[in-house]
Amino acid sequence: MRGLVYAEWKGTTESDGRMTHLDAFGQPTTISVGAGLGHWTATQKAFLAHGATTPDHLAKTLAADPHFALGHAVKGLFLLLLGRRELVATAREAAATALAADADRPVTPRERAFLDALDAWLGGQPSRSVAHLDNVLLDHPDDPLALKITQAIRFVLGDAQGMRLSLEQVLPAYGDDHPARGYILGCHAFALEETGDYGPAVAAGCKALDLAPDDAWGLHAVAHVYDMLAEPAKGLTWLKGREGAWAHCNNFRFHVWWHKALMHLDLGETDVVLDLYDTLIRAEKTDDYRDISNATSLLMRLELEGVDVGTRWDELADLSADRTEDGSLIFADLHYLLALIGGRRADATATLVARIAADGASARTEAALRMATPGTAAAMGLEAFGEGNYCAAFRGLSKARRHMQLAGGSHAQRDVFERLTIDAGIRAGALCETSAILDERAARRAGREDSFAKSRRAMLWEMTSPLRVAAE
Repeated sequence: MRGLVYAEWKGTTESDGRMTHLDAFGQPTTISVGAGLGHWTATQKAFLAHGATTPDHLAKTLAADPHFALGHAVKGLFLLLLGRRELVATAREAAATALAADADRPVTPRERAFLDALDAWLGGQPSRSVAHLDNVLLDHPDDPLALKITQAIRFVLGDAQGMRLSLEQVLPAYGDDHPARGYILGCHAFALEETGDYGPAVAAGCKALDLAPDDAWGLHAVAHVYDMLAEPAKGLTWLKGREGAWAHCNNFRFHVWWHKALMHLDLGETDVVLDLYDTLIRAEKTDDYRDISNATSLLMRLELEGVDVGTRWDELADLSADRTEDGSLIFADLHYLLALIGGRRADATATLVARIAADGASARTEAALRMATPGTAAAMGLEAFGEGNYCAAFRGLSKARRHMQLAGGSHAQRDVFERLTIDAGIRAGALCETSAILDERAARRAGREDSFAKSRRAMLWEMTSPLRVAAE
């Protein structure tokens, strides 16, 4: 902290010939004073809360001050976080507008780092984007915008350790008087959970909700803990009555409902799961990769449990067939692939698998490196699973799982690939190898096993019983 008393607006300063205004979080910006600053405050607060109004507030900010370079840079970063190839051109336009604005009204070094971060990601190096924003946090550790964006990019990169380290370096700057403290504690809760520190994660998440009742990220971090600890009843109790914490969200609200469905699935309440899928999780038939990942991973989990999901794959496969050439994120591509496999679209499946392999062979960008590892092996394994070739599926998925963290997302999201690997191993007769994977899965979960793991243990026990009898 720098001894600031936080308020909606705290006046102006002059540095290196630049007139800057301190925003609601005490950060110097070159935005025009007045309505623009108010809209910028609303943009940041909505972004911290995963609010659906974030783009509306940002649009109002830029309408009020078209020469606000930081606003244009942040717009470009937001677009890239959506993981859609067709939005890259719009992000480039935002970058060009930010540079032009900088030439017209020079930005501060802090703001310049956001422009550099956007440029680095457009150059195919999101890890360099993180480095630029990390430099901001050296001088401005209490800058929640820079911190939240680094968390988002690291999440995409699968860098859970980096998420936690970055947060813990700046946490002392978020004292009780900092208006973003609740949201930052929510980020810390998630990073703690993803690095296996479950008790402190719950404590941080609870504190986050106390300070910021609309902190959906902190709320969902605690839901993650109950998933990892195989405590679905506690998870449902945690979510009950807290719907207001995610009702205001963008499509992140569908993801929180997805977590609720996972808890009911673990309890064997598949009718409830399907109802949640139809009425809430897939209420909007979008092709946003995050919505596709919620839907496909849930349907695949249901099918692995022998549940007939009817025609629900069809609309997902239709949408995903149009995304086979995207290539923005391997996490997205693998979930499009799940939809195509579930919908029995063999030609589109082959097209997507071939494109992932081709991108991986190029290795020109960080996204391409992840197409190579773990992407290519995972894609081939998934395709083989869909074809009923379980030996090849287990071979590909087993190879990919050692590096699956690089695909990004959370443990809970990537677990669908772990489940497919385990089931492929059982069906292929790779019993010892599959048992070892179950052991590793339990070790990440504090030794706990959910209903999926218990049922697969039972399968392995039954399949190996003749061997044990013969050995006796």
